[in-house]
Amino acid sequence: MNLKEALTIAMRGLRANRLRSALTTLGIVIGVTAVIVLVGLGDGMKAGFNKSFGELATAIIVKKVEGSVPGGGKARDLKMADVNALSDKTKAPDVATVIPVIGGDALATRDSTTFRTSVAGSTTDYLSVNNREIVAGSMFTEEQARTSAKVVLLGPNPVASLYGGDAGKAIGSDIRLDRATFKVIGVLKTDGNNDDIALMPLQTARANLKGGDSITTMAIKATSVATVPAAVDQITKILSDRHNIKDQSKRDFDVTALQGQLDQINQFIFFLSLFIVAVAGISLVVGGVGVANIMLVSVTERTREIGIRKAIGAPRRAIMKQFLIESTVLAGLGGLVGVVLGVGITLVGAAVIPNVAPDFGAPQVSAPAIVVAFVVSLAIGLIAGGYPAFRAAKLRPIEALRYQ
Repeated sequence: MNLKEALTIAMRGLRANRLRSALTTLGIVIGVTAVIVLVGLGDGMKAGFNKSFGELATAIIVKKVEGSVPGGGKARDLKMADVNALSDKTKAPDVATVIPVIGGDALATRDSTTFRTSVAGSTTDYLSVNNREIVAGSMFTEEQARTSAKVVLLGPNPVASLYGGDAGKAIGSDIRLDRATFKVIGVLKTDGNNDDIALMPLQTARANLKGGDSITTMAIKATSVATVPAAVDQITKILSDRHNIKDQSKRDFDVTALQGQLDQINQFIFFLSLFIVAVAGISLVVGGVGVANIMLVSVTERTREIGIRKAIGAPRRAIMKQFLIESTVLAGLGGLVGVVLGVGITLVGAAVIPNVAPDFGAPQVSAPAIVVAFVVSLAIGLIAGGYPAFRAAKLRPIEALRYQ
């Protein structure tokens, strides 16, 4: 028996039991569909995360050590002179931008409503360095920064508490931060981390909230992701020299590159996606059990047919080939339907999800996932049909013909 004849007989057997064949392939269909869709969702989630936070991969934060320096005295304050030193391209060529930030907190008051919020005073580069966006209004200008204008941009939480979440209502209004009155000129988009914020020009914050030349943090951007380690080394060396630090374990400042944190989150997303796909793969295994079960039933039902074929000279190889092809075709059809459904659902999700959850990331059709899922479905068909085919092939003709 050649391959064409075996395939024809296998297809005839599947057509004779259409409903049973369809129900048998259902587990394979669900498994392949689930794998393709979940891999697409995982890839989309990772792409959405990298799109939203990828720019932070070049971000570096420098803070003063809280309390006393290990093995030393009180930590020194960070100064504007430190910012100027790090901005020197001859000493820190891998540092693209350095901005000072004065941090604190204040009681925000509008009419009789109050809200305790954090306050940040910085430069006009604050948004780009910290990957923040404005949903209403505008950023303060260089002129406003130079003249210490009493203008402020509010985060989502102060707007929600003081204006009922109406960003348009907040623009142009006046609020009090402790004893000073400020005009709201912008509303920041949420970043899921620092939404309790009132952002104002550096000199405004210094004049109205915190005097002196000290700053709370320095937000730094490296020239590229690849130069982050070099930028960290340059920052550490410059500040250590300026603060007369000989023992690096006794530094009075902390240098933190956000790239490491982003890499950890990406790794977590990868393992989460891997776990979800593994769970989806269980349905493929269940589908394989269903195929094996039906093939055993098929062997039992067709025992006399097997006996007749062997009695007229059909070798074991031909019998095994027939049942292996039948199980493989059954699983392959299920895999093919699963691929079509999985790709279709993923494409629908790619069109719908960005409108519902823009920050989630559109699902992406993964060619490797399609290939792997389909090949696994064929492999399951071969494995599931292996024992029933072997059982059918080893039947003795006389025993098969006597079977009732």
